[in-house]
Amino acid sequence: MRTPEHLVRSAFVATAVVACTALVAPSAVALAGAAARPTSAVAAPASAAAATTSLVAPSVLAPSAVTPSDADDLTLSLPEPTGRYPVGLMPLHLVDEDRADPWVPTTRRELMVSLWYPAVPRGEIAPYTSEAVSTAIIEAARLPVAPDILTTVEAHAYDRAPALPGRRPLVVLSPGASLSRESLTSLAEDLASRGYVVAGIDHTYEARVVELPGDRVAGCLLCARENTAELGAWVAHGRGADISFVLDELTGGRLGRHAPAIDARRIAVVGHSLGGASAAVSVMDDPRVDAGVNLDGTFQVDFPEGGTDRPFLMLGGAAHEPGASDGTDWPDNFARLGATSRWLQVPTANHGSFTDQLMFLDQLGMPLPGGPGTIGGERGVRITSAYVGAFLDRHLRGLDAPLLDGPSPAYPEVEFAG
Repeated sequence: MRTPEHLVRSAFVATAVVACTALVAPSAVALAGAAARPTSAVAAPASAAAATTSLVAPSVLAPSAVTPSDADDLTLSLPEPTGRYPVGLMPLHLVDEDRADPWVPTTRRELMVSLWYPAVPRGEIAPYTSEAVSTAIIEAARLPVAPDILTTVEAHAYDRAPALPGRRPLVVLSPGASLSRESLTSLAEDLASRGYVVAGIDHTYEARVVELPGDRVAGCLLCARENTAELGAWVAHGRGADISFVLDELTGGRLGRHAPAIDARRIAVVGHSLGGASAAVSVMDDPRVDAGVNLDGTFQVDFPEGGTDRPFLMLGGAAHEPGASDGTDWPDNFARLGATSRWLQVPTANHGSFTDQLMFLDQLGMPLPGGPGTIGGERGVRITSAYVGAFLDRHLRGLDAPLLDGPSPAYPEVEFAG
C-alpha cells in the first residue's frame, strides 16, 4: 500500500499556528508503514542525534502586513457554539502508574486533558491557553505579535463549572504532532454545546509545550526526531495507548461530583493530522471505541485487510485525492471500511483549515497558506464542526443526519468521495 511518492506528504506539522503555514512548503516528509505497538519500556526509535530531517516543519511564514502594533488592536475569538447547552471546561492531570513514558522510560506517563461538557453557566470563562504555551507557539512561528496573544482568545467555556445532569456520549480529541489540545477548541466547544463530553489530550513530549503540575514543562521530543516510517506507526500506537488510558480514567467514576457523567457505551475518537492516525488505531485496537474521525491525517497504520465494520469519517483536503501527494493512502484505507463510513473532500482546504489555526491567522490579517482561495477564518471550523457533529449524532446517538447523505447547498465546498 505504501509507495515512495507517499513519503512526500507531511503528517507532522509545526506548532498550532506555524502548522498551517508550514504546509506552504511541500518538502516536509510524511510517515508511513507499520511498526509493533510500543511497550512502556521501549524507547522511541531513531535518536535525535542521528536525525537528518525534522518531523516538524520549520516556519516558512512569509512577511506579513501585520506588525506588533497592529496586532495590539486585534481581538482573537472563537465562533459561537451552535448547540443549546452552555459549556464548562475542566482541566485534568492523569498519571498512568502502570505505564512508563515511551519518550522518557524512567518516568510514568503523565497526560494533561481538557474536559468540555454541558454545564451550568457559572463563574469565569476559562482561558484559551496558558502564557507558556502561547509563547512557545508564537515564538516558534516567529509571528510579529505579543507572545501571550493566545491567552487573550475569546472562548465560551466556563472554568470548572458544575456539569448539567445526564449521562452523555464521550468524544476524545487527539491533536496533530507538535500541536496542543487547544488547537481543536472550536470543535470541542461546539460538540459540548450539542450534548457531548469532549476530552482533548496533550500527548506529552509530542506537543511544543505541555505544562505539568509543580511548575514542570515538557518540551517536544518528537520535534527533534528523524522522520521515518517506523516512528510514525510507533507514535500512533503510543497515542492509542494514551487514549485507552484516558478512557479508563474517564469511565472509571473517579472525576468527582461536579464532573460530567459519561455513557461508556457511546465513545468516539476524533483526531487531526497525526491525531487522525491515532483515531484509526483506537478504532482498531480498543473495543470501547464505537466510531472514529480522521481530519486530514495520513494513516500511519493501515486498517486490516479484512476491514472493519465500525463507522469512520475521513474529512480532508486535496492531498488525499487519488494521484495526489498522499498517494493511495486514503483510497486504500477507505476500501477497507464498511458502508457506514464516509470520505469527504474539501479541495480548497489547507491542513490547518480543520483547526483553530487558520482562523487566527485570518483574524490577524495575515495571508493564508495556499493563496486567497484557501478556506480559512470561521468557515473551516464551521465545516469541521458540522460534519463531525453530524457523523457523531448518527453513530453515537442514532439521530438522523441528512448532511452525510450527499452534497449540501449549505456547504458547497464539501465533496463526497465515498
